[in-house]
Amino acid sequence: MLTRGRRRAPLSAIVGLVLAAGGGRRYGGPKALVRHEDGRLLVERAVATLRDGGCTRIWVVLGAESGRVRDEAQLAGVELLDNPIWKSGMGSSLRVGLAALAETDAQAVAVLLVDTPGIGPEAVARLLAAAPGGSGALLTATYKGRRGHPVILGRDHWPGVTTLATADVGARAYLIAHSAEVQGVPCEDIADDTDLDVPPET
Repeated sequence: MLTRGRRRAPLSAIVGLVLAAGGGRRYGGPKALVRHEDGRLLVERAVATLRDGGCTRIWVVLGAESGRVRDEAQLAGVELLDNPIWKSGMGSSLRVGLAALAETDAQAVAVLLVDTPGIGPEAVARLLAAAPGGSGALLTATYKGRRGHPVILGRDHWPGVTTLATADVGARAYLIAHSAEVQGVPCEDIADDTDLDVPPET
């Protein structure tokens, strides 16, 4: 339920961004192409999480084996971006995504990593419901006080995030530098943001 008297951002103004460019070296290949236990590829699952959570427009940043991902994944209605320097780390993928979104009318972006299948649409919806109107939004899901994903970055913050997003840092350095502005949204009761690092033992 929305807080009375507080304007919220229209859902169409908050777009979804999946970072799915990594090579998954320790996983044996790109995590975007890993098939989850529900039968979907992780990139498909991440897109569905954002869409079912309320994002009507979604971008996906690809890198490692992007041709295979385009051929094998069912990503209809999604804008696909290529990160030619994906090997430099997640930060470069975030920069690619924000640069593309800066050319649109998006006021904020909900960022989700491809390798966090424990995050479902409920967490996305909770953050979207908490996001204030305008381009100043700065929210993260929290897990017993620890910041995690998803993250919502308002347009006003994109230049600063872009400057500090290097290697595998992503938005973390910016969030630390602007801790007083970050709104935490507890999600430990509905999600688990643990990333898939290595294949499960069989």
